[in-house]
Amino acid sequence: MKIDLHIHSTFSDGTFSPLEILNLAQSLNLGAISITDHDTIGGTKEALTIGIPPSLKFLTGVEISAHPPPSFSFPGSFHVLGYAINTDDSVLIQTLDTLQEARKNRNPQIIELLNRMGLELTLNEILKDSGECQLGRPHIATQMVKKGFVHSIAEAFDQYLAKDKPAYVDKYRVDCDRAIEVILNAGGIPVLAHPVLLRIKDNDVLEKLIISLKEMGLKGIEAYYPEHTPDLIARYSEMANRNGLLITGGTDFHGSNKPGIKMGSGRGNLSIPYELYEKLTASLETRD
Repeated sequence: MKIDLHIHSTFSDGTFSPLEILNLAQSLNLGAISITDHDTIGGTKEALTIGIPPSLKFLTGVEISAHPPPSFSFPGSFHVLGYAINTDDSVLIQTLDTLQEARKNRNPQIIELLNRMGLELTLNEILKDSGECQLGRPHIATQMVKKGFVHSIAEAFDQYLAKDKPAYVDKYRVDCDRAIEVILNAGGIPVLAHPVLLRIKDNDVLEKLIISLKEMGLKGIEAYYPEHTPDLIARYSEMANRNGLLITGGTDFHGSNKPGIKMGSGRGNLSIPYELYEKLTASLETRD
């Protein structure tokens, strides 16, 4: 039995609603899932309101945009996953509200930069097509495809929207120690998301980062991920075991916003064992 603990819904930049995610997870015979939307617990809360099917285990989740420790510098993005969080925690809600507001303020700036380059887009047309969700770069990219400015979402990011590209606008992030603290105080398990995307080439530097994050309260590493080769999965798993950390995994499923990534199997060759979910939940029971 497989699991998928990294899924995005329409509450952030995924194209599947929480209900559709639950139905798809059932049809795929997944044993456990978590909806981990960017800087919002809206998708998780709606799934709980709908009701989790008896055959499916469910962990509340979130993916928080954070700054790495100040003593570390690397080109990739830094995210902290939070599992088994209390969705009514006031500090968590306040923190996520601040991050969502930052995302909201970023969008007009991106659109203005694109307009200056002759790519005529408006916030209203993007909102009209995106519906009620947390608007972000994938929605802007989708509109760029629709208007024929690019051929694909990937091309929109590669040419305009990714970091260091002409329409990239940075956004507010919380410090990593604060992100970890907020997750812990909400009763959750903080996990380093997709370490390959940090783009740290030196293993010793990555290990030092992991040790630093563990001192802040990090509890796990997302070792299973579509962009992780078998060698990387083994390396990250060994690093987690060596440092007494949990191992997790997920596909980072976004629906059509990430074509080729399937829930539960990534590019078709990812298998995340159910025992990782069992160890994750067992760690909750052994907390002081």
